[in-house]
Amino acid sequence: MIQTKIRTILVALFFVTLIHPTFAQEKQADSADKEMLDNGIEILRTYFLENRNWKIIDPELRSDIRSLINFFEDTPLDTVLTQLDRKQKADTLYVYRLPENVEDSLNVPGYIPADEVKRNIEQIGISLQAEVQQNPIPVPDQVIENAKLMAPIVPKDKGRMLFSDGIYAFPDSLIIPEVIPDSILNSPEEFERLVKIDSLRNNYVEEKRLAYNDSVTNETVNQISRDYRQRMFEQQLQFRTTRYRDDVELNNYRVLRTYNDRVIMNVNDTIKAVIDLLTSYADFIDTTKIRLINLDGNSTDITLQNNTTRFAKMWLKNEQNDSLQLVLKSTDKKGVQLLVSDGVSFHRFSERQTKDFDFESLKGEQSRFSKINKPYSVETPWLLNGEGAVGFTQTYYENWKKGGESALALLFSLKGSANYSSKGGRIKWENSGEIRNGWLQPGGEGSELKKNDDKFEITSRFGLRAHKKWYYSSEFNFNTQFFRGYKYPKANNPDPISAFLAPAKTYFKLGMDYKPNNDFSLFISPITVKNVFVRDTALIDQTKFGVDAEKKAFWEPGLNAEFKYRKNLTPTINWETKYKMFVNYQDPFKKLDIDWENNLKIQLTDYINMRMMLHMVYDDDVLFPVYDDDGNKVGEKAKLQIKEFITVGFNYTINRKVTRTRRIR
Repeated sequence: MIQTKIRTILVALFFVTLIHPTFAQEKQADSADKEMLDNGIEILRTYFLENRNWKIIDPELRSDIRSLINFFEDTPLDTVLTQLDRKQKADTLYVYRLPENVEDSLNVPGYIPADEVKRNIEQIGISLQAEVQQNPIPVPDQVIENAKLMAPIVPKDKGRMLFSDGIYAFPDSLIIPEVIPDSILNSPEEFERLVKIDSLRNNYVEEKRLAYNDSVTNETVNQISRDYRQRMFEQQLQFRTTRYRDDVELNNYRVLRTYNDRVIMNVNDTIKAVIDLLTSYADFIDTTKIRLINLDGNSTDITLQNNTTRFAKMWLKNEQNDSLQLVLKSTDKKGVQLLVSDGVSFHRFSERQTKDFDFESLKGEQSRFSKINKPYSVETPWLLNGEGAVGFTQTYYENWKKGGESALALLFSLKGSANYSSKGGRIKWENSGEIRNGWLQPGGEGSELKKNDDKFEITSRFGLRAHKKWYYSSEFNFNTQFFRGYKYPKANNPDPISAFLAPAKTYFKLGMDYKPNNDFSLFISPITVKNVFVRDTALIDQTKFGVDAEKKAFWEPGLNAEFKYRKNLTPTINWETKYKMFVNYQDPFKKLDIDWENNLKIQLTDYINMRMMLHMVYDDDVLFPVYDDDGNKVGEKAKLQIKEFITVGFNYTINRKVTRTRRIR
């Protein structure tokens, strides 16, 4: 039904283009135009407001189309027309539909319906059955040997149970009476005959036992072979059926996608044509009424409309109540032309001679006018800083007699801060973040990419002035790493020792901050909570970071002391040190964390610098294995961790003050 309406409106648009080239200038639409508008509105309503199978690429279009259909809803029509015109010129899609939402998929050429799939699957089973009957599935020798071992055969010394159980019976010639008379026992000839019969009976039993075992073994082998062939048949049938279903699913998706893409293009072309038609018609019949008010409060209304000229008159007044009549002429929906009414004449003023005046005589009174208070003051509460750096080292060897190994090292760092200080410095809010990542690629054969630095840290500190340079402060600190870390070489130690949020450390601190300037800070927080969290305990051994084997996290209270100092040694050399210490209240003489980082930056040019860093960490919760002289692991203990690097690279720094104006009362 929708496709029929699309074809109808396209044909109608073609004939309107030929017959009514100046359609937008017509004041009223005839019956054919009315029908075309109704069809166009129904198409827009179908694809944008009603049919949920069609998805709108730009969500704002739904409101614009609804406003276009109803002329006014929440957005003025002019705004809607401007936005739609911009969309039309952008030549983008308006709506789309997923291939699985095609309603008439059974009518699409090449689409395989479910009934046909079912019949074809049945035919696959019939064909496979015929193949198996013609060429039986071979049974492996190992399966047959295992079946023989599973057969319930009769042991060699248990053959007579076949006769006692009634499976076999002795012939009359081998029957021995249960009670032997004394006359037979006393006769040597009869006794010898009984002994001979007993020997024949034993041979007969063994013969029947072997025959019985062969029969049982053959039956067991046949049964297990049948079961094996049935399993192989079912597996082959499942494989062929699954492969056929996958082929059908892929075929149907491709067919529907090609068909759906073609329908989407046709629908969007139709929508584009309909929008052109409706916006042209709406822009023609829409009007705007404006009201002009003179100094006395008298008003004059005039209606603005495209391709329609209207006139109105009004009196223009000044403070002396002089009047001047104006004629208002509408040019279009957005323009008004002002004309002076006929019959109005002007008197030209001639220059009059004025007496020269000595302005120097006013200098004595200049003091009354020279001091003018500023109506506004400029404040800079926010200071934004950012620094990005990329450093790398590359070494290459080829046929180098003294030896060496090629290598490439890359270090990326990004720092940023947003610090707020109220007027007078009563409130301070400091926010900072740091991302650092480094990689090393040796050039030898079989070498692996190694991580040599990885850090992600966010800090936010809020302070209220207590006395002079002292602040009541609270701080939130979070740090972790992005990528997995290994104990290299990775081939010998494939399990990672760290990963994203494994571990992650969070600190919440309350205390006093001594901050005499922006380069020095001493923060002492007797109320501090430390939390260590390991996200994936199946991948990372949390016990290496002090977390119990059955848990993912732990927290501990303590005292935190933090010291920061920054110094410009020369105009191009900057040194910064950060020292943090955490003492656990639960065991203050054993539980101690120390983090001391030193950074030296030498600015070589505007965009090139050299960096040197020495970072030392001691965390009693992070344990390292301890080995004896023979290489045997004898325990674990905390150790001092040291990291140092020197790098030269590119850097870019941002230092910006955010200003705002405040009216002075």
